[in-house]
Amino acid sequence: MCQIYAKADAILYESRTRSVRIRGVLTTIRIENLFWDVLLEMASREGLTTNQLVAKLYDELLEERDEAKNFASFLRVCCLRYLSLLVGRIREPEAAPDVPLRAVR
Repeated sequence: MCQIYAKADAILYESRTRSVRIRGVLTTIRIENLFWDVLLEMASREGLTTNQLVAKLYDELLEERDEAKNFASFLRVCCLRYLSLLVGRIREPEAAPDVPLRAVR
């Protein structure tokens, strides 16, 4: 089973730094390429750019928690939750019925 993971393209787990403007401040975020790819997919589903999605997630995190500690890790968890939603591993009972992810099978 480990061969499935060990043979993954090394570019997927290389980190990449991107500049993102959040609340008017230019900041950099460094996460692995695969997470940037998932964020791109998430953004596309919402009709946003990746930078717009990241800024929106930041705002939502601040609204929920009053702080955005460890934001890169938060983005990684968002990606994993998104993928889990896609494969039906988790449910979001508080999500509105018209959330685009609910229609994904």
